[in-house]
Amino acid sequence: MKKSILAAAALLFTSSVAFAAEVKQADNEWYKNAQAAIQARMAVQPITSKAKNIILFVADGNGVGTNYATRLYAGQKAGGYGDDFVLPKESLPHIALVKTYNTNAQTPDSAGTGTAFHTGVKTKSGVIGVDESLNRGDCSQVEGATVTDAVEFFSGMGKQIGVISTARLTHATPASAYAHSADRNFEADSYLPEGCTQKDIASQMIDAMKSGAIDVALGGGRGMFVPKDFKDEEGKGGKRTDGKNLIEDAKAAGIQYVWDDKGFAAADWSKPVLGLFESSHMKYEADRTGEPSLADLTAASIKALAGSENGYFLTIEGGRVDHANHAGNVARTVSDGLAFSDAVAQAIELTDAQDTLIIVTADHEHAIAFNGSCGRGSDVTGLCYKVDGSGEKHLEVANTADDGKPYTVVGFLNGPGAILTKDTDYTNARPDLTQEQATDIDYLQQALIPMSSETHSGEDVAVYARGPWAHLLDSTIEQNEIFHVMTYAATAE
Repeated sequence: MKKSILAAAALLFTSSVAFAAEVKQADNEWYKNAQAAIQARMAVQPITSKAKNIILFVADGNGVGTNYATRLYAGQKAGGYGDDFVLPKESLPHIALVKTYNTNAQTPDSAGTGTAFHTGVKTKSGVIGVDESLNRGDCSQVEGATVTDAVEFFSGMGKQIGVISTARLTHATPASAYAHSADRNFEADSYLPEGCTQKDIASQMIDAMKSGAIDVALGGGRGMFVPKDFKDEEGKGGKRTDGKNLIEDAKAAGIQYVWDDKGFAAADWSKPVLGLFESSHMKYEADRTGEPSLADLTAASIKALAGSENGYFLTIEGGRVDHANHAGNVARTVSDGLAFSDAVAQAIELTDAQDTLIIVTADHEHAIAFNGSCGRGSDVTGLCYKVDGSGEKHLEVANTADDGKPYTVVGFLNGPGAILTKDTDYTNARPDLTQEQATDIDYLQQALIPMSSETHSGEDVAVYARGPWAHLLDSTIEQNEIFHVMTYAATAE
């Protein structure tokens, strides 16, 4: 019996056609599609040449759950049910799960996670470009704890460098590519504590551009670069108290400055470009006017850096996926998720897998949750409709909870959308809770905890990759290993 089972298993993997002829479902579309998918994977061969170019995409806060919401949204916008849709990054041949914790935090923050994949070491929550020996906020420890970051490493190889984000360029994730700071909040000099001798993050970015380490920097955060008594092109004041206008310093050093879509379109990409499109973060994609999309920023940067003799390193963040999750606003979460996917599609189209390593990941997940039992095609931003037992698409009848009211496809475990609010009488609404009660086998976890801002969560995120040495991203990995794959690919013989 055992031999016959092994023989059948061998037949499955060595002769898919012969095996298919012996099963009743051989002509079923799902069966044939799965056979084709297996054959396609068998044809994938590792690329082991040196990577001339490296592009790291990070959708901030886009864990496996948030990615599922974006997939549904993208597929439904395309006219389908959504769940069977394939996002551009999901077509890449190599994938792994990524552990995201910080050295002192089970649930990570973006400074610690950004430092992990931009330096190759894990560190504490809230610090940038330093190892875990630094105590957050202690500027005196920065020099001794500083580690080499991606901009320093790849510019040291003679590569051109681009840093792109829809968040402020001084925000945690993009800053971790080039800065060293005792606290992620030290974005402008006004945020430095008294006696702190480290440079603020905005100053560090301009220093990197003036030195030639960064060739293209595009994103938000204009206010961190100009004085408080200065009015920018949109009439907004800055955050600096040292009187410095770092934008003017950059321009004096021969760096082009653009602040809107018109200036972006007219830029001379043969020269360094600094684009600061908002005083703070760039607009959500759903609200975007007067500024380029993330796909626009990505395409322009790739084209600008493509002529570099030694190649380039680009780090590209879709920062506002995270912010919409924090707001508990699914519609903007998924619309910015789709905008990020459009940027990934641009990179795939404009590069060659033989010389360009593309890595697409997230820094962490959020406390997003999915309700059941929703029929196929239930709008990811709307109500959860009943399953049709006789067909595919959902019935036009919403599921209801025990209170008789309908509920949405997506919810959050905490955040500003909680039914309980700061005005609720907490004495009666939520009882005190002890560790003993919480760990009792019969305890039912509380949900919909009220918070002004929804939180990150600690689940694994995915990493997708294509190009030289992308196959090293496999199984379940530590987040800091991503940096090591990039540097190995860039230096492999």
